[in-house]
Amino acid sequence: MDKKLMAVGTSMLLLKLLEEKDMYGYEMIRELEKRSNQVFALKEGTLYPILHSLEEQEAVESYEKAAQSGRRRKYYHMTAKGKKLLDAKAQEWNAYREAVQTVMGGARFVLC
Repeated sequence: MDKKLMAVGTSMLLLKLLEEKDMYGYEMIRELEKRSNQVFALKEGTLYPILHSLEEQEAVESYEKAAQSGRRRKYYHMTAKGKKLLDAKAQEWNAYREAVQTVMGGARFVLC
């Protein structure tokens, strides 16, 4: 998949994961890979700048917690602002998807 196209929705996908539960970075990477049949295979160098940007927007908050192994991990939690941002991004994505489908010929090219 084109990296530019993938970048458009990555923050939306991360917020969607965090809407379901708090997660640490590597967990988000693996979950996105699993749910997308390896289409979304993020590298840490891609993931963490997005998460830091979401923190700056106050859409997510981070905290440290000990894992079962005893190792401390940095978890991310969606805030109320994050929920509003996710809703806005989902609306934008749906409008984009519908416009592409219309241009591509409607039902003939079902993208989602």
